[in-house]
Amino acid sequence: MQGEVARRVTVNVSAWPDMVMVLLGFRVGALRGLPSFLSIGRGLAAIRRSPPDGLLHSDGGLYAWNHVGIRQYWRDLESLEAFTRSEPHGGWWREFLADRHGNGFWHEAYSARGGMEAIYVDMPEPPGLGAFAPPMAAQGRMLSSRGRLGR
Repeated sequence: MQGEVARRVTVNVSAWPDMVMVLLGFRVGALRGLPSFLSIGRGLAAIRRSPPDGLLHSDGGLYAWNHVGIRQYWRDLESLEAFTRSEPHGGWWREFLADRHGNGFWHEAYSARGGMEAIYVDMPEPPGLGAFAPPMAAQGRMLSSRGRLGR
């Protein structure tokens, strides 16, 4: 509306000094990957119904017709790690790594304490940081979020 002053609002995030924001993506690369894609949807619905400890907020969207995205805000890295190692997430991740069914997965994490990290699994054209930062092998300390964040 012309002439009206825009109403701008900000937020106070000081209550979460260790917050970690995670961007995740799942890209279907083949028809045989559709069941994996559907299981992600069921898992996200379960998280909405019963959020894990430390998850402050989660929402999703589409990057493309075959590429879903999720944004999550976690209280701290410890909460995020506890979730990723617990069931059902831990089981899904092990199954996915054993047979990706032509799909790709990625995540990027940004820490309020400083640092950012990313991992890309079978992504033909990595998005985000992977689109411009030089790739390196995810081995040793670079295999975990904690290691990539330098903690």
